[in-house]
Amino acid sequence: MSVRRTVGFLLLDRAPALNVNGPAEVFSAANHALEDEGGGYDLVFLSDTGGLVRTTSGIAIATQALATFDPAQLDTLIVVGGAEAEAFVRDLALIAWIKRASKTARRTCSVCKGAFLLAAAGLLDGRRAVTHWCEVAVLQGMYPDVHVELDPIYLQDGRIWTSAGMTAGIDLALALVEDDYGRRTSLRIAKDLVVFLRRPGGQAQFSSALAAQTRLVAGSEDAKLGELPAWIADNLHADLSVEVLAKAVGMTPRTFARNFARWHGGTPAKLVEDLRVEAACRHLENGDRAIKRIADLCGFGDEERMRRAFLRRLGVPPAIYRERFGRAEMRE
Repeated sequence: MSVRRTVGFLLLDRAPALNVNGPAEVFSAANHALEDEGGGYDLVFLSDTGGLVRTTSGIAIATQALATFDPAQLDTLIVVGGAEAEAFVRDLALIAWIKRASKTARRTCSVCKGAFLLAAAGLLDGRRAVTHWCEVAVLQGMYPDVHVELDPIYLQDGRIWTSAGMTAGIDLALALVEDDYGRRTSLRIAKDLVVFLRRPGGQAQFSSALAAQTRLVAGSEDAKLGELPAWIADNLHADLSVEVLAKAVGMTPRTFARNFARWHGGTPAKLVEDLRVEAACRHLENGDRAIKRIADLCGFGDEERMRRAFLRRLGVPPAIYRERFGRAEMRE
C-alpha cells in the first residue's frame, strides 16, 4: 500500500475538460482515501509544447512539455482525446513519444478519442478497444486491425485500457483504482463522488436501437434492417420470433438470419431482449405500474423472465433499478 503511482495525462488542444477533470478527481479522491496508508497517485499533465492547454469549455490546464518529462516515471499513461484527435495522428513525434512511454508504463489508457492516438502508435492492433460511440466507424475505418466495439463504457485488453466519451473517463479511473487498491477503496471513492462503481446498463454507452442504427451501411438489405429496431419497439408485446422478424423486413428466415448476423453482429433474440429491457427501464423510471404489469407490457411474459433479463444486462433486478432511478416521489 505504500507505493505511490504516477499518472500522466497527455492532453490535446480542445480536449473536453470533463475527460481530464473527471478521472483526475477520482485519483484525487483516492489520495484522500489512502492518506493513512501511504499509497495514492501523483498526477502530471503533459502536452506536446507545454503551457496552457485550452479545453472545449474554455478552461485552461497548465501542462508540462513532453520534451522535459521522462516517460519512464509513469506508472499509467492516459491519453485524453481532443475534438480533432484524428488530426494529431499525423504528428509523428507525438505518436513516437506515446509508443516509447507505453513500453515502460505499466498501463496505457485512453479517454474518448484518445484511442485514435493509441491506434496510430500501433498499441491497439489486434486488441479490443472502445471510443466515443459516434467515432466508432471512423476509428474502425482508419485502423482495421483494431477490434472496435460499440457498446462498452470502457475495456481492458492486457496493459491497454480504452474508454468511451465524456463521463466514461470516470468509470475508467474507478476501474484503475480498483485494479490498484481493491474494490473497497474504489467503492468508497464512488460513494464520495456520488457515482456508481460500475454503472448499470450493461456497460452500454447508449440504447440498443441507436446502436443498431449506427451499424447501417449502404445497401437495400441494410436499409430494411435499419428499420427493424423501431418496429420491434412498437411491437414488444407480440411474438418476435425469427420468422416474424424476417416477415417484417420482407425476407425469408434464412436470408434474414444471414443478413442480420452481418449487420448486427449479435442475435435477433439479444436485440429483442435489449429493447424490451430498455422499454421496461423507461416504465420503471417514469411510472408507478406494478413490475408484473411492466413485464407484460414489454413482452417478457412474466415477472421472473424480466428479472433474469435485467440481471443479465444490468446486473440488478427491476425493483433495485426502480429504487435507484425512479422519480423522486416514487422513492419517498
